[in-house]
Amino acid sequence: MNDDYSYPDLNRLSVLSAMILLVYAAIPFINIPARTFSIQFLGINFSLPINSSTLISLLVAVMAGVGSDWLLHGHPKYSKDDAMQHWIIPAFTAWAIGIPLSTLEVNAAWWVVFGFGGLLLILVFIAEYLVVDVTDPRNTLASIGLTAVSFSLFLILAISFRNAEVRLYLLLPSLVLGMTAVSLRTLYLRLGGRWCYDWALAIAVVVGHLVIGIHYWPLQPLAYGLFLSGPAYGLTSLAGGLEEGQNWRTIWIEPVLMNGLLWTVGILMLISQ
Repeated sequence: MNDDYSYPDLNRLSVLSAMILLVYAAIPFINIPARTFSIQFLGINFSLPINSSTLISLLVAVMAGVGSDWLLHGHPKYSKDDAMQHWIIPAFTAWAIGIPLSTLEVNAAWWVVFGFGGLLLILVFIAEYLVVDVTDPRNTLASIGLTAVSFSLFLILAISFRNAEVRLYLLLPSLVLGMTAVSLRTLYLRLGGRWCYDWALAIAVVVGHLVIGIHYWPLQPLAYGLFLSGPAYGLTSLAGGLEEGQNWRTIWIEPVLMNGLLWTVGILMLISQ
């Protein structure tokens, strides 16, 4: 082990993780009466339900984002100017994990999601700490890990919303917002610290159109998530390649292969229904 490397403070990491896991563990025991806010627009009634699951998901997202910043204060190369970027993936991770925990019944599957989600969140905190220093040899591996986790969580989020049969006007902004965060942070990590707001917005818009287009298809939740995640990853990879100035003869290989693989699995699931 190289003693010159910086590591997260274990006390802070333990406290932060324990607080968020405690909130997750309290989900089955918190039952706030649901309230529905209705809005009339162009003769259409839009209802926004607010319940304990909604509030807890938002709470853990804020806790994870703020907590990540608190954890990174111990890094010797921490800068307040770049602090907000380290909120994105931890907050998205905590939010995405909270969705299935709020919709599943408390059984063996719930505890599996709880345990795996807690471990994943801890790894995200550690990875965010490691990417602070771009000269750290562990930076590349941590960046790849954050990217993989981000798209996996987008897949989980899409599956969870599909399983919960969320209405389109609530589903669309949730997935578009999630995709914006994932693509924005992924491109930042890949391009060594450059924000690509235009690419992130364009990718989110395309994914949003796909959300609308396949919303009423009779798809299983997993197939639905795969049909969204394939283009999401492919477009983000393509954008990164374009910004890096890669050769047009090879730039399409990774996006097409990954999108093709995910869509093939989704199509096979449709055939087997």
